[in-house]
Amino acid sequence: MKALMILGSVVGFLIAAGLGLSNGSSWPTILWRACAAALMAAILTRWWGRVWFQGLRDAAAQRRYARRAPTADARPAPKA
Repeated sequence: MKALMILGSVVGFLIAAGLGLSNGSSWPTILWRACAAALMAAILTRWWGRVWFQGLRDAAAQRRYARRAPTADARPAPKA
């Protein structure tokens, strides 16, 4: 999870700095906005990572449950 936050913050910082440089903003403005973008990107990446990992855990649990649960064809027929 920590690696995802770091990756998100670096990407956010680089995108905001690149946009600031292409816009011709002053360096203090570029740095301030890039830091704010890094923070927001890190928070969003952490949220997205939690959602993604929870989905992976749910899929794995469903797969384990499907392997353990007997199928309808495998049950013995009731005796009359």
